[in-house]
Amino acid sequence: MTTREPEFRSGCPIATTLDLVGDRWTLVILRDMLNGKTRFKDFLDSPERITTNVLTDRLAQMVEAGLARKNLYQERPKRYAYELTEKGRSLHSVVQAMCRWANEHVPGTWVPPDSFMK
Repeated sequence: MTTREPEFRSGCPIATTLDLVGDRWTLVILRDMLNGKTRFKDFLDSPERITTNVLTDRLAQMVEAGLARKNLYQERPKRYAYELTEKGRSLHSVVQAMCRWANEHVPGTWVPPDSFMK
């Protein structure tokens, strides 16, 4: 499957990164993938309670942007497992940095930043 870069609103690296992962759900799905989740149901079981239609949309966007790939694991009905590409895995340090920031500045949060898959 070919990936296509989305239209970016500007050449600013922060704005273009936000165009890819700046919605409410993509980094949460990325976090789950870094922690080993691969199947649709696994993502639905996360505590944030993403809806099925939003999850379907975000996974498709991640695949289209080249952050993830999907692999057919069941033919009838068709079911896919999702995994991060190298491009998606390269966001690992970004997710860790966000975790460190929240641990320091947001009361009631604490997750070891190094707990994410390496």
